[in-house]
Formats: sequence, C-alpha cells, structure tokens
Amino acid sequence: MSTANLKSRLDTVFAMFIRLRDALPSGAFKCISCGKLLPFEQSDCGHYINRQHMATRFNEKNCNAQCRKCNRFDEGNIQGYRRGLIAKYGEATVLMLEAMKYQINKISDFEYRAMIDYYRKEVKRLKKEKQIK
Repeated sequence: MSTANLKSRLDTVFAMFIRLRDALPSGAFKCISCGKLLPFEQSDCGHYINRQHMATRFNEKNCNAQCRKCNRFDEGNIQGYRRGLIAKYGEATVLMLEAMKYQINKISDFEYRAMIDYYRKEVKRLKKEKQIK
C-alpha cells in the first residue's frame, strides 16, 4: 500500500476518532468554534492548524469536533476555534500547536500502519461506549 493511501486511511479513521471522542452522551456534539450543539452526524474533524502541516495533522489537541458551517464554509472560524481551544486545553497548548506548525514531520509507513491500528481500536471502543453507530 502506498504512503498516500496509508495517509488517506489514517485521515478517515482519525477523523472518526476525534468526532467520537468529542461526542456527548446524548449523541450530540458542541462545535469547538461556535459552540452550537448539533447531532453527531453533522460533525467534522476540524483542524486548528491546517492539515497541510504534518507536525500537527494527527495531533489530538489540534483536531476537534467542529460543525460543517464553521469547518467548510467559514474557513474554520479560526478566531472561534482558538477561543474554544484555550477554554478546552489552555493557552499554553494553543501556543505549542502554533509553534509546532513549522516543524518537519515525516511519518513512516510503519508509523501510519500503527496509528491506523490504534485509532481503529479506539473508534470501536468509543462507538460501543457512546452507543453511536
């Protein structure tokens, strides 16, 4: 399997993990950027630091459940996202993510496979735990 294919598979399973992690027991989620409460099915895995930056692409603190309006149509609602991150993790974490943006991070095929395996197991656990299909 090619590296691009592995990256794509990890993107898919990692995004589901983030969405499930941030799902509320009610089956809803709260958008990190605008704070709206919406059904789980309407969540995206939003990235604070853009996905093109590999050092933060799969960082669990950089990625949070976000509504589709903020993520897809409001350029990520970055100001709202930053406020949400500070509330969730603290300003030091946000500053760390911003500093990591320019780091070079080459992920090996072995690391991709290991992360895919780990997040598949987490998705399975969270789906069962939160009773989400």
